[in-house]
Amino acid sequence: MLINLWHSLLTGFGTLLRGVMNLDPSLRTPIAISLGAIPGALCRYYLTLWFTQSLGNEFPYGTFFINISGALVMGFFTTYTFSQTLSQTLNQTIVSPDVHLLLATGFLGAYTTFSTYALDTQALLNRGKPSLALLYWAGSAIFGVIGCQIGSHMAKR
Repeated sequence: MLINLWHSLLTGFGTLLRGVMNLDPSLRTPIAISLGAIPGALCRYYLTLWFTQSLGNEFPYGTFFINISGALVMGFFTTYTFSQTLSQTLNQTIVSPDVHLLLATGFLGAYTTFSTYALDTQALLNRGKPSLALLYWAGSAIFGVIGCQIGSHMAKR
């Protein structure tokens, strides 16, 4: 039942984008990303606010939830659409590139970049490159925190 709902949602997004966006592809891409990014950023903001008000700020509950839920949705979306696309003919895909840009790049990109980080790590593992996956996984976290510290230090000077 959840799969049918997901399929209907994706099909609806595709129809909406095709109907509304009879534009040059060079304009469709940024518009699709923007249409996804706005609700993604708003969801992130309001969920973080809600978690802070509900559970306090001793732990970043909102960011933790957003990162995990974003990674879950990214994994589901890319796997579902990719596997469905493989079962279709070459001319019939389950989602248009515009819907993929709207949901994966726009919504999930604004909701959390962690979902892309998780997807990129998984892709490296799936390609049989565990050393690169480990380097990317740990390096992003370690150097991200170091970069944040350096940026903070530079701002204080």
